[in-house]
Amino acid sequence: MTDQKSIFVGASRKPDDTYQKPEELLLRYGNRHGLVTGATGTGKTVTLQVLAEGFSSQGVPVFCADIKGDLSGVAMKGEPKDFLTARAKQVKLDPYEFKQFPVVFWDLFGQQGHPIRATVSEMGPLLLSRLMDLSEAQEGVMNIAFKIADDEGLLLLDMKDLQALLANIAERAAEIGAKYGNVTKASVGAIQRTLLILDQQGASYFFGEPALRISDLMRTTPDGRGAINVLAADKLMMNPRLYATFLLWLLSELFEQLPEIGDPDKPKLVFFFDEAHLLFDDAPKIVVDRVEQVVRLIRSKGVGVYFVTQNPLDVPDTVLAQLGNRVQHALRAYTPREQKAVRTAAETFRPNPDFDCAKIITQLGVGEALVSTLGEKAVPSVVERTLIRPPSSRIGPITDAERRKVMDESPVSGQYDKAVDRESAFEMLQKKAGEAADAAEQGTAAAGGKSSGGSMWGEVGNILVGSGGGKRQSVAEAAAKSVVRSVGSSLGRALVRGILGSLTKR
Repeated sequence: MTDQKSIFVGASRKPDDTYQKPEELLLRYGNRHGLVTGATGTGKTVTLQVLAEGFSSQGVPVFCADIKGDLSGVAMKGEPKDFLTARAKQVKLDPYEFKQFPVVFWDLFGQQGHPIRATVSEMGPLLLSRLMDLSEAQEGVMNIAFKIADDEGLLLLDMKDLQALLANIAERAAEIGAKYGNVTKASVGAIQRTLLILDQQGASYFFGEPALRISDLMRTTPDGRGAINVLAADKLMMNPRLYATFLLWLLSELFEQLPEIGDPDKPKLVFFFDEAHLLFDDAPKIVVDRVEQVVRLIRSKGVGVYFVTQNPLDVPDTVLAQLGNRVQHALRAYTPREQKAVRTAAETFRPNPDFDCAKIITQLGVGEALVSTLGEKAVPSVVERTLIRPPSSRIGPITDAERRKVMDESPVSGQYDKAVDRESAFEMLQKKAGEAADAAEQGTAAAGGKSSGGSMWGEVGNILVGSGGGKRQSVAEAAAKSVVRSVGSSLGRALVRGILGSLTKR
């Protein structure tokens, strides 16, 4: 039913209630992004599974989040069932073959998949501030912290690195304020408290090394199929802000690292962003603007982004305008907002004279959808009422034993499973502070042994150990500050911030 240039999505319904015309997504426009929407229980997950299978079969790697565990079935061969074979016959899918697909399971917590980690530096100040819901003043302090880390060559790899740097900044607030801008201990303290909450919510599992290599998401098998990367997100959804920030970070990393290739014959990677509303809920305008910018520009990197959500109103208009391939499942229209969503969805399609789009959206059955994809010359096709084809892999979750077997046979097995804690800002600041304290103690001892009334060394001794005991602390503190300031290296000068605050090398 499908060729090497398209993905078979389903068959459109004719006035006589038969399904005849195949509806396909052209691979060369797969990087023009897409939208899959519909109420709960209308078939969005199966549609996502069908699209993932189609891209994989054509050699395109896929990344998708598995919110409920249902998508894990793509790793196992489907089983013949009456309703599946009946659906295949309706849409004229011949032959209908059952098969499993190459899957790599990932999990930020390392329980249901290989761990995914990123360094604090890679995340950047903008996304961290978004994750922590910082105020404008606190976000300013975060930006200063990252600037100091870059200038002084302090590697920010994990949570304790950032905590150590913030503590150091609080101690140096007066000095830093003169060079970088005002830093209050109250703002630093608020950020530290938020970091503690994040740590308790499991964010510390995500920050660290070995960091994810983007190339490991873009694998193909020897037989030419693209790997389907499935992120276990059921536990991650307990912290929706972490989920949204992680996926936005991943999108920004793809943008920063992949080269410009224009419009390829097929995408280099397709990225499905499930529960997309979490990305935009209460997001500041700067974040929405950056998302729109990345979505608009990442197409030329060969990456297709497909947002999956219940309501088209969940996606801002500036982003919605970038999404060329649309699959709209049934929507309910009980409340004024739901009625507005139906009208919005209907208005985004190229109208079909055979039916009222807004009326049909509320009448679609499970597994039915309104489909419009980009056709020749990237012109949206007339919307069609479409019966989605059945998947070839298993519908529903796999067992724990099956998941473990897939993980053991994974091409990245053993590469990310063990965390690495190398020397970074925490150890560097700790070491320098210790050296400064030792130097101060040695200076105190030397001055005390040589002090004599009226001599130069006696004056030094009075400064260090005399009645002004506070002077000794300030000298040691000054020595520590001097040493920390000298830590800067070529590494700090070689780092630049990307479009969403992540790090790239010059």
